[in-house]
Amino acid sequence: MDTQQLIDAITPEAYQRLLYAVETGKWPEGTILSAQQRDSCIQAVMLYQSKHNAQPEHMTVAAGGEICFKSKAELKKQFQPGQTEDDILRVNPNQPD
Repeated sequence: MDTQQLIDAITPEAYQRLLYAVETGKWPEGTILSAQQRDSCIQAVMLYQSKHNAQPEHMTVAAGGEICFKSKAELKKQFQPGQTEDDILRVNPNQPD
């Protein structure tokens, strides 16, 4: 099987299983991955992301194979839509109640 066939054969459900395995070091059922399995899973995840990842997160492979890095500010905007810096509660632990 060549690389393109491999990418085309990975379903979104299979990708999620591979991603979970890479992130945790074990399959969703709890079986621990060997080093060789983990390496293969990482490669499959990167190949899948290079074709399908139109909205990459911090440090992922974007569609087209480009590695994408997001700044801390970009990640804050992504996870807290509509919130501005003025909306953040700042607490001074030395201030009396």
